[in-house]
Amino acid sequence: MKIYLASKSPRRQELLKKIYSRFEIIPPEVKEEVYSLNPMELALTLSRQKAENVAAKIKEGVIIAADTVVAVEGKVLGKPRDEEEAYFMLKTLSGREHEVYTGVTLMELPQKREKSFVEVTKVWFYPLTDEEIKSYIDSREPFDKAGAYGIQGKGALFVAKIEGCYFNVVGLPVARLYRELREWGY
Repeated sequence: MKIYLASKSPRRQELLKKIYSRFEIIPPEVKEEVYSLNPMELALTLSRQKAENVAAKIKEGVIIAADTVVAVEGKVLGKPRDEEEAYFMLKTLSGREHEVYTGVTLMELPQKREKSFVEVTKVWFYPLTDEEIKSYIDSREPFDKAGAYGIQGKGALFVAKIEGCYFNVVGLPVARLYRELREWGY
């Protein structure tokens, strides 16, 4: 059975290679808007929308779709649109705990078997100076990432500790995904 990754994210592509050496990428056409849902519901909703979008384009295979959401005290921080928004997000995360939710939806066609789950990781940031934040924004790294940071890049310098799956923060909870797929026989 062919495996499809419903994602444009180069990070998810790299992470999925830890499970499968061969898969096809079909970028979903879904608006990743911050709805008035709680972070867990939002991550699940967006992952389902991505899977459904790709399912309409194929006849047979297993689709893996994911969406990652960063939240502080239940307030969702999406991908920053500009430097000002990135600054606000990083200032909000500075010296605090936040959660990273990744919703994952698996779909198997033509059987129409579906399973969704959410993985949650807690992340604590060191207090950040304005200089650190501005320098990080100047690196351009924050702009395609939920919460305006990449733990796998320079954003790692801000992380005091995590509780949960590191790869979840990067964008795909690899161990959990592997186990869920194994339950399906893949």
